[in-house]
Amino acid sequence: MARGLPCSGRLGRATGRTAARQHSRQGTPLGGRRQRGGCLQAIGRSRGGRTTKIHLAADGAGRPLAVEITAGQRGDAPVALALIGALPPTARLIADTAYDSNGLRSFLIERGTQPVVPNNPTRKRTHPFDPLAYKARNAVERTFCRIKDWRRIATRYDRLAINYEAAVLIAAIVCFWI
Repeated sequence: MARGLPCSGRLGRATGRTAARQHSRQGTPLGGRRQRGGCLQAIGRSRGGRTTKIHLAADGAGRPLAVEITAGQRGDAPVALALIGALPPTARLIADTAYDSNGLRSFLIERGTQPVVPNNPTRKRTHPFDPLAYKARNAVERTFCRIKDWRRIATRYDRLAINYEAAVLIAAIVCFWI
């Protein structure tokens, strides 16, 4: 959930010599603006513009089990630990290249779960990877497609993250039973 996430980036607070000459009602010098409530909205800047990420854990049948909403610039691997930590251990976990981290791999191995995550191209020490098992990842992609059939979720009309998260959870519940 996006409510307790720390902000990433500058808050735009004036520091240094210019802070003494600045009135309390003035903005920060040199255009260092801050977005008030940007952390609570789970909207972040990434290459494609202002975006929101939906992190999803699904079972083998493509039914959503856990959902997390974060800002677009937030990394995937740190969120994965919180997302799958509450779920019971499984035989294997299939994830995208964005989830390739040593911390996540060691967490999964300690739980007795085989990580099926392709190696990041910049990784110096590669880990074993089963491409045949990775083909089952399309179930997660199909789940995302079913959830994004709702136009409200695909385009994010909601300003607040709590409202958007509620819409995503309702869509996930419907997708679980269909």
